Amino acid sequence: MAAFSRVRWLTRALVAAPNPGAWRSLCTSTVAQASSRTQGEDVRVEGAFPVTMLPGDGVGPELMHAVKEVFKAASVPVEFQEHHLSEVQNMASEEKLEQVLSSMKENKVAIIGKIHTPMEYKGELASYDMRLRRKLDLFANVVHVKSLPGYKTRHNNLDLVIIREQTEGEYSSLEHESARGVIECLKIVTRTKSQRIAKFAFDYATKKGRGKVTAVHKANIMKLGDGLFLQCCEEVAELYPKIKFEKMIIDNCCMQLVQNPYQFDVLVMPNLYGNIIDNLAAGLVGGAGVVPGESYSAEYAVFETGARHPFAQAVGRNIANPTAMLLSASNMLRHLNLEHHSNMIAEAVKKVIKVGKVRTRDMGGYSTTTDFIKSVIGHLHPYGG
Repeated sequence: MAAFSRVRWLTRALVAAPNPGAWRSLCTSTVAQASSRTQGEDVRVEGAFPVTMLPGDGVGPELMHAVKEVFKAASVPVEFQEHHLSEVQNMASEEKLEQVLSSMKENKVAIIGKIHTPMEYKGELASYDMRLRRKLDLFANVVHVKSLPGYKTRHNNLDLVIIREQTEGEYSSLEHESARGVIECLKIVTRTKSQRIAKFAFDYATKKGRGKVTAVHKANIMKLGDGLFLQCCEEVAELYPKIKFEKMIIDNCCMQLVQNPYQFDVLVMPNLYGNIIDNLAAGLVGGAGVVPGESYSAEYAVFETGARHPFAQAVGRNIANPTAMLLSASNMLRHLNLEHHSNMIAEAVKKVIKVGKVRTRDMGGYSTTTDFIKSVIGHLHPYGG
């Protein structure tokens, strides 16, 4: 049981606990070019455990290539089962969605790129990305925003965590035209899910030794919807007397993050606010290319970038920053207690950034994605790679 995930216990009290036998240790594949295989050709590697890989759109495939190259060099024992789901590349269908879901349900762990959602309405309001998260009940999105030593930004030495409920709220996909020229877009807030995400946030703070949780809301305007969310956070806070609890209106929170982000520790919030704050906070420490993220249900864990951007304009130009995806992949290994491999990769990435000789364009340098990958691999060896 020691190999259970680092966060699974957080969700055990929130929803029905899964069968422990269903959890698998995470290991990594020695198959470097899994993308060249079709979905039906996944071959089990002896001694390796399967992880679902969903490259997504934009630079996602390039970032996944970076993960596979680094994992291969570090001899991490994982077998990636690669699937493709894209609404912009005509690779989205009910059949493909079910294939992805089946793989993720079997493997319990996945690493994914951004699945881009087109703005055009084509008869279905819920995107494939949203449907995937709902079907797996990935209710908690966690983004750890932390400054990278050696890379200076406006605010340095930042260390805060954003926890976002991502299965309801403004992303409920309930819209209709009630009268000509009048659109109603419903925001759904439930007591059950509000209590669940609040409990997750306080459990996370307790587990990680953090001292404060801030609930972000707009209850002064949305008195019933956000009012219920805030009420649930207040009720849960009473169960954790050792954790300081604060509440802050979303617009003030945005200003405070820019002016004095050091006041924050763990922030918990509904869906849309979390999406906005994730991106704002990522910008404080270097942007979308450097912040990892992860999403949890009671049974599944999905690792991704913290700020979800396809970065389509960079496709094929070899300029994407793989830092966020590599750090997320490192977190994925730690999730199942592959501490040695996790630390090896994370330390190598951080060493490359701290040395400062190899930096991609978004960090003010001129290095390519390939340059960065090679440099990370070069820094693996001192850690036992």
